[in-house]
Formats: sequence, structure tokens, C-alpha cells
Amino acid sequence: MSELFDAVDALVSSRAPLPSAPERKRLRQAHGLTLDEVATALKVRRATVSGWESSKTRTEPRGPEREAYARLLKQLAELYPAPPTTSESAAETAAETTPDTITARPPAPTETAALPTDPASEAAATATHENTRTAPAPVTPAEQPAPRSARAVRGTATSRRPSAPKAAPGGTDPRFENGPLAVVDVDTDGQMLAYCPGGLVLDVPAKSVPALVDWTLREARLGQPKLSGPGKDADPLLVLTEAALERYGLPVALTDEERLAGRIPEGHKVVKQLARADWKLTKRGFGPWARIYRPATGSERACVQLCIPSWHALDSRHWGEAGQLPPAELARLLGVYASRVMTPRGSTAVTGLELMTALHPPTRASEPDAEGRRHSEHNPGSLGKDPVDCAPCEAPDGHPLLKDLPRFHVRGPAEKLFEEAYDWARPMTDAECMLRHLVGIDVNMAFAAGANGLVVGLGAPTHVKAPVFDAKLPGSWLVDLSHVDLSRVKVGKDRWADLDAGLLPSPFTPKGERPDGPAWYATPTVAYAVELGYAVRPVEAWVRHENGRYLDGWYNRLRDAYLATMADLGVDADLSPAGFLAAMDGYKERDPQLAIVASAIKATVKGGLGKLRERPRGEGWRPGEPWRALSRPTWRPDIRAAVISRTRINLHRKIVKHAAFTGRYPVAILSDCVVYAADGTSPLDFLPYRDGKPLPGGFKLGVNPGLVKHEGTQTVLWGEEVRERFDAPELNLARYIKDGTVTDVDNGE
Repeated sequence: MSELFDAVDALVSSRAPLPSAPERKRLRQAHGLTLDEVATALKVRRATVSGWESSKTRTEPRGPEREAYARLLKQLAELYPAPPTTSESAAETAAETTPDTITARPPAPTETAALPTDPASEAAATATHENTRTAPAPVTPAEQPAPRSARAVRGTATSRRPSAPKAAPGGTDPRFENGPLAVVDVDTDGQMLAYCPGGLVLDVPAKSVPALVDWTLREARLGQPKLSGPGKDADPLLVLTEAALERYGLPVALTDEERLAGRIPEGHKVVKQLARADWKLTKRGFGPWARIYRPATGSERACVQLCIPSWHALDSRHWGEAGQLPPAELARLLGVYASRVMTPRGSTAVTGLELMTALHPPTRASEPDAEGRRHSEHNPGSLGKDPVDCAPCEAPDGHPLLKDLPRFHVRGPAEKLFEEAYDWARPMTDAECMLRHLVGIDVNMAFAAGANGLVVGLGAPTHVKAPVFDAKLPGSWLVDLSHVDLSRVKVGKDRWADLDAGLLPSPFTPKGERPDGPAWYATPTVAYAVELGYAVRPVEAWVRHENGRYLDGWYNRLRDAYLATMADLGVDADLSPAGFLAAMDGYKERDPQLAIVASAIKATVKGGLGKLRERPRGEGWRPGEPWRALSRPTWRPDIRAAVISRTRINLHRKIVKHAAFTGRYPVAILSDCVVYAADGTSPLDFLPYRDGKPLPGGFKLGVNPGLVKHEGTQTVLWGEEVRERFDAPELNLARYIKDGTVTDVDNGE
């Protein structure tokens, strides 16, 4: 009889009444309990408890778990009775439309420290902490979804998404309410989970890669709204951990042969699975940054991108140790980058180039015609959808335009545009050797600053003989600048300065050598010769009458991303010179993850500009034949040359102003790093500040692009010893000033 009574009691307990889902959540939060603590006590998964508290998933506990859960909630209800004026329906509505207002218990000391958040996202951070294993990521109101309660979402690969969803509260696009990307991993219970930025964790029901792609497009609600009106929404990005790769039958690491090919073989079983499910891969195949798609139908895109860190998708030179981070932390890091720059489309270089196109799409919809139909037309201010040929002088060696040149012909300055960053050094003077230190300063995001406000060509070049130079016309000019004498230069409207030209690099060549005849230069270089007070008479030119400030939006977005990230690291734009130097000291240790984001943003600038003149990458290419990059409208070596030219000229202008005012000259320059000899160890020991104000037109300490920071300090004895040891009196010390380690000496060649 007792067995029957026990069975009856169990049957009654299995139907124990429970409060509404919002009330369950309120009670747990009121007692400061996290989802993990409740899940551990009830011996269920965290996602299960989250589902019990969600009004949308409507999952209910059963069996012994229901009895224990009901007992917990009953005790909590006695401690924290519901407000008498709040009905269950009102509570449910509030839980779904407003952020949580009850602060969760602070994270344990072993948890990862939270990245900085702004006041608008504090409520979202509270909810996020309870539903993830790590702390929340930083968000900004303009870039991230409005605050909401995080929840675990269950879905199937066959469920459908509304085709025309209504706008979500706060302006969040409901199609992408879970963020731009997710890191897919397997937990200790064998459950597939997708970690999203902001702390949200989704259950992943997909058992294969085709099912994963289908689930992502139908249920995951991942992606990012377009950055420009005529543009396209960013495709969702899935980052697969090693555990996820094993679950889906993919190799954890590529073989040497696969690494060189950049993909797994077409005969791999996963590639065959995708083909059977009518999914396609781009020409680069299934590699570290695979794109899986079906041809678009109308305006609807069906494309998912994969990022596989263990296949070296995240280059350690730019992403540091990001590939080894736990899933939730990696999702936070990539989420910050995506919200401030864009969803990664590949390497930082690829993303930098794609950002240009995303901000200036090649086409737009026309005005309605007589029948009310719209057509695709050129988007003004963009590079268009078709590539244009560069000028012969702008073509790199091996370009099809040069196929008629003799095989071993070496083009000189009068045949080839050679605008590159500085790599210059000189022996120190006796006076400099009497000083104690060498101090390096580095220009923040120098090439981004060079792109700011720069007018570049948008269309094809026009050849002109004996043109009159026009500083407002972008192009390449064949002109003799050998007459420009740096011993006397114009440094103001009516002011000239006498300088020691032997201690200065020429502004016209990367090696700092004075030109000895006609050479090809980009517009900013020739304009600087005019600025220094000298006349110029070009022999010929390739100019672009269709032009504009194509890179302004690109610069602004990357500048804002960098400044926001550095501010989160404690380096603000309004600091005093001394305060800035103090803030920069050890800033990376304050939050290593955000430091990685800052590094990736800087790499996006340099890499994106480098992609404008991408060279052949294997592919069986032979000189004189076209290579793949030439088919892109964004293959524009002239734009790259103009940015580098302006960056080098900006630096030289500051060096001249500094020399004219202080009598100090640089010892070495490498790209955007300049080394000076000084008595002290700080840039403030040789940068002229008066009442806290810098020299007008000279170097200024600060975090903004174009301003400078401290790169490193070594002793003069160190510099002389290194040059003597390697018998290189003009060894570029700027290359080693940061930490003093000399690893690769080229004897100045």
C-alpha cells in the first residue's frame, strides 16, 4: 500500500502548480541566484532553466525536477512576495518589453572581468550575466540591439521566419536581434551551443553543417544591418571551435597540403553534404573563411560565413591570442569589432576592403520609370561595379599592361610610380652622441589620417601631355623635383626657414634620397613641393577628372571604432600630454581582449589599403597575365599610392616644423615611427609644449589619428653599439626602438 501512496504522491508532484515564467525569473533574481546555480541544484542544464523562465519558449519542467523547482519557487515566494498592484499579465508584458531592473549578484572572482559598457546597456548587462558563463560585452546604443533579457532559444532547421517582421522596440532589427555572429561550441554535456555577443546562448539543434547553415538562416536571427542605404545586410558569421569541428566531421587542423591550398579537398564528406543539400561554396572553397550560399532570389540573400580559428582564420599578428579564448569571450571580442567596424569578412585586410564597399556600394535603385519599376544604376561617389585599368606608371611589375616590356627590364622612377612609406636613417652627429637617449614616437593610425579628406580618383585615368599642375586633381605626375632644396623651405605663408638639409630625408622618396631627375609622383607629393615654395613643371600626367572623397566614411568609422576602444581601455581623447603618456603605460594589460580589438582595428586600416594593390597569390600566375584581384573594382593602386604619399608628406611636414622651431632633426624614420636623440626618456623631453599647447603644425601627443604616442626609449650607447656590432652606420634604429631587441639586420640594404 505504501508503494501505491508513493506513486500517487509522485503523480501529484509532477503536476505541482508553478507561477508564470516572468514571476519565476523575478523570484530567482530577487534572491540573487544565477541560472547556473539553479541548474546545478536541480541537476539540469542552464539552458533548461532559462527556457522555464521564458514566455516565448513555453517549456515546462516535468517529473522530479518540477517538484523540486516548485518547492524552490514556493520558498522564494514566501521571502519575496509579489507587489500587490502588479498582475500576472502586466508582469509578463514588462518582462518581454523592458530591461530587467533587479541587479544580479556580482560575478565570482574567477569569472572574466566585464568589458566596459555604457549606461544605456547596464540593464542588458544585468540580464546577460545570468545567462552566460562569462561577463557581458561592451555595447553602444547606436551599434547594438536595445537592452533585452537574454534567453536560450531552441529551434529546428525546418522552422520558418516571418518574411516581413515589424521593427523591434528601440529600433533593433528583429531579423538580427541575436547579434552579428555566434561562436559554436559543444558543452560538457555534449550539447551544441551558440555563444552570441552580449552573453546570449542559443541551443543548436543542427547535426550537420548543411543543417547548421539552414538553422542559422531560419532560426538563429544573426546578422547585421547594412551600413549604407543602397548596401546589403551583413551575412551571419559562425565561428566553429575545435569541438564543433569534430562534431560536424571536420578536421581540427589542416594538413600542410590543405594549408597551402587554403581549403579542404572538394571530395571531403562535408563538402559533398553541402552539395547534396544544394548549398554552394565560393571559389576559395571550404577554408578558414568559408562562405556557404544559395543564389539570391530577388533581394533575399541566403549566405552564411564560417570562421575557423584552428585553421588560422584569426592571424595572431593582428588578433593575438583570440583564437584560444573560451567561446563566450571570443564572441564578446568579435562582437565588439563587428559592432564598431563590421562583421569580419575574412582577414583584417579583406574586412578593411569590404568596409569601403559596404559604405559606398557600387549600385543603387533608380527612381521609378514610367511603369513604376526601379532599375540598378551607378551609385555616385562609389568605384562602380566594373574594374578600370590603372595608368601604366601605376601598374606593378608583371601587370598585363606591361607584357610588351623586355623580360628582365627594370623600370626606373621615370617609368614607375613608387609611393611608399619611409625607411630612412642617418649616422648621429657628435652633438647627438653626447645626449643620453634615443626616443621614438609613433603616429597613431597614420595611414587612416592620411586618408581623411583625401580626394581620390573614382574612374579611369586620362593621359595629358605637359599639363599645368593642379593640386586638387588626383593622379600621377611625371615631374622633376630634384631642384627642391631643403636647406631653405617655406614654413608659413610668408615665412622661410634655413635648415640643415643633410640631416633631413627627402620628402619625395621612401629612402629619403634626393631625386636626380624626372619621376612619377602622386598628387600630394607634388603639391608638397609647391607648398615648400618651389615651382613644378610636369612633363606628363595621368589624371582622374571623376573624383571624390571616397575614403572619408571609411576613415570616420575606423577612427570612431579606435577611439571608442581606446577610451574603454582608459585612454581618452581629451587627456593632457602627461596624462596621455601615463594612460598609455600598460593600457593593454587593463583589458587584453579590448587591446586585441584595438590591434585588429589598426590592422584593418593597413590591410585594407594594401588590398587596393593586391599582388598575385600563387594560382599558377605568370608575368603579363591577369590575376584574380584585377577583376575587382576596388583594385586601385592609385588610391593606395595617394594615401601613402599623403601620409609620408604629413610626417615630413611635422619634421620640418619641428626642425625649424627646435633645431632638432630625426635620427631614423620607419613608416610612421620617428626617432630623436634627447637628454630624457620621454617625448616631452624634446617635443615643444608651451603652456600645455604643442607647436602648431608639429607633433602633438594624443590618441587621435595623426597625433603621436611614445613608441620606446633606448640609450644612445645602445644605438651606437648595435650599429658598430653589425657594421651598419645607417642601420634603421626605428625598427628596434620599441624594446631594443635586434632580430633582423639588413645593413641598410
